[in-house]
Amino acid sequence: MALRTSKPSYNFLLIMYCVLYITYNLQLITYNLQQLTTHQKNKKHIMKQKTLGLIHTSATLVPVFQQLIAETLPGINVFNIVDDSLIKDVINRGELTPNTARRVVDYVGSAEAAGADFIMVTCSSIGAAVETAATLSKVPVLRVDQPMADVAVQTGKRIGVVATLPTTLGPTSDLVRRRAIAAGKEIELTSRLCEGAFEALMSGDAAKHDEMVAKALKELSTQVDVIVLAQASMARVVDTLEEADKRVPILASPPQAVKHLASIL
Repeated sequence: MALRTSKPSYNFLLIMYCVLYITYNLQLITYNLQQLTTHQKNKKHIMKQKTLGLIHTSATLVPVFQQLIAETLPGINVFNIVDDSLIKDVINRGELTPNTARRVVDYVGSAEAAGADFIMVTCSSIGAAVETAATLSKVPVLRVDQPMADVAVQTGKRIGVVATLPTTLGPTSDLVRRRAIAAGKEIELTSRLCEGAFEALMSGDAAKHDEMVAKALKELSTQVDVIVLAQASMARVVDTLEEADKRVPILASPPQAVKHLASIL
């Protein structure tokens, strides 16, 4: 006896078609939602991307900050303005003159005009001019040694400041005192000038410079709770010290400044 096979009814076919249609549209809606979410994330990322303007008085600091920022702030745009005549003028005259201060303010204004969302000046010797520029700028302006000074004030009461230039020693020491007052902390400040070290470095005798700075760091570490390096050029000397000579924290401005930027940008 032959088996009879029934053809699918019209209603069954209609139901199957509707199921397939709904399934297809649900998949299409899901895909579109995923695309929209991805677009919003990318848009949000683009909107969050900031531009940092760095103003230097030495071209040697450009790669230093470039590496630190690449490690700590990989998603940020950076541009550099360099003019070593600023620090040369301060050294030659023995102080920050009104004319040089005005030029610093102008450079900060140029960085703002170039699209910087945040500006940092990487030279401690012109710090007073940076603070003046900050009051005139529509975007935040930071002097490179302020985060370092804040960390030092929070680290200990006895703070040592080491420099190879008197034009840097004074401004950095003054900054530490003022940041201590702002934090409501009582400190004891010991300043140490490595006379002749900067001249040795400029004449090409880096070994003599490093030796003089290392000696000052070793001596000062027995007298204070934390040491502040007034110039970024001295930071490399810390790596040459024996662990036994690193009795207290030795702070350099570039890493502390970039760490601070990472916390607010």
